[in-house]
Amino acid sequence: MTRLNRILCFAAAACLMGADNPKDADTKSWWRTTEILSADNMEGRDTGSAAYQRAADYVADRFRKAGLQPAGDNHTFFQSVAMSEVAVDTATFTVERDHGAALPIEFLQQITVTPSTGLPPETEAPLTFRGYCGKEAMKDITGKIVVCFGTQRQGLPAGAERTANARAGNAAGILTVDDPYFTIEPPRWPAAYARTVSLTAPSANPLLTMRLSSKVFPALIDGAGQDAAAVLMAGGHKEALKSFDIPARLRIHTHVTQKAYSSPNVLATLPGGPEYVVIAAHLDGYGYGTPVLGDKLYNGALDDAAYVALIIQFADNLHSQHLTLKRSILFCAFTGEEKGLLGSNYFVAHPTVPTAQLAADINLDQLRPLFPLNILTASAIDDSTLGQTARQVGSTMGIELRPDREPERGLIRRADNFPFLRIGVPAIGFVFGYDPGTDAERRYREWYDVRYHRPQDDVTQPMNFEAAAKFNQFFYKLTEAVASAPERPAFLPGSPYAKH
Repeated sequence: MTRLNRILCFAAAACLMGADNPKDADTKSWWRTTEILSADNMEGRDTGSAAYQRAADYVADRFRKAGLQPAGDNHTFFQSVAMSEVAVDTATFTVERDHGAALPIEFLQQITVTPSTGLPPETEAPLTFRGYCGKEAMKDITGKIVVCFGTQRQGLPAGAERTANARAGNAAGILTVDDPYFTIEPPRWPAAYARTVSLTAPSANPLLTMRLSSKVFPALIDGAGQDAAAVLMAGGHKEALKSFDIPARLRIHTHVTQKAYSSPNVLATLPGGPEYVVIAAHLDGYGYGTPVLGDKLYNGALDDAAYVALIIQFADNLHSQHLTLKRSILFCAFTGEEKGLLGSNYFVAHPTVPTAQLAADINLDQLRPLFPLNILTASAIDDSTLGQTARQVGSTMGIELRPDREPERGLIRRADNFPFLRIGVPAIGFVFGYDPGTDAERRYREWYDVRYHRPQDDVTQPMNFEAAAKFNQFFYKLTEAVASAPERPAFLPGSPYAKH
């Protein structure tokens, strides 16, 4: 395509869906709903916002028109979820040295902080580097801000362990430096905002918890007599890291606000038998946040408006086909996923149908139809017979189903299928897969770098609609297979999620 044609294409309404366009009626209808849910007037559907409620009202209306029955509170389509929010609205971070100029660090661009009630408005404390911040390295840290290398590698202290060790040593705070060598999921900046949203009131005795871009690390440790690049490389390769003090103090000023609100899950059923197959996607997005390339509206088209649209499309299809299934289908558009799986966690703690009748959960999130669909990575695929059914359906469509080959990313814990697994309900979710070194991998990595949790995840992005249509058909077939199977899905021997 010539430069002029590209300009004309992007100027034309017909080209707003990227380099490809949906061809069949089902995919066109699905994408029209995606456009509605991710349009600018939905304002990114931030949890608890008026825009989120507009999106929830739209989904409920579509469920109603598809002939679904309400499955929320008081015979409505809504399950109200109460939440508490703490936000750091403004903050300044300055490295103060005994000699030389102070170093300002830019909030949300280079450093961020985990908001919490009781977060002191002012903190100033000396800095000390303690490697991976394992227990043995966390001696004599009282009153200090501990700088830790933020590894995600297996066999080294994870974030929760680092934080626990800092708290046990009475540190004034913990500053985790990004691992620039974790290339399967590189650290992302800017941060959209600094908010903590929870189902319960957050702790009033916080540890000051911060994250720092590795690009700032050399300036942070200036004067310590250390080679910053060598330290980062050693950490990125799981090599030993020595502790050292940093001849500087970090001064922090924060302005914290708090509020409480509710945000609904949207729930509906297609009645069948007494058991339920849950199909779910999350309705919430990020809303407005730190601008990226001049755009501050995080539309959340593929994450996850497109897959709320898909369960709506499936409801329309079932309504027109008048199918009778062995099991009921429970349609769930969850709130608060981006804030920590809040809606799904609330639902499994307060189910609107009996927990014992939840037969399976099929979750739609993190799907990226950017290249031909030949491989799907499936979370928990080897934990239950759901994985076997998915493989059988995929085999009829030329789709290979694989377990997650990058488990250090922890994708299984980052989507709404995880709360169902924790209560002993077989659950599965999918990501478009690829082989290393292929164009598919390049496109996947590029999407993560450029669009994931950014304003650029909108309906103008390049799409492979043939691949999207193929996945949609896979999802329809899988759900119908699970809802029609003689046997209820079951965990396989050895699964950590099986209830004993």
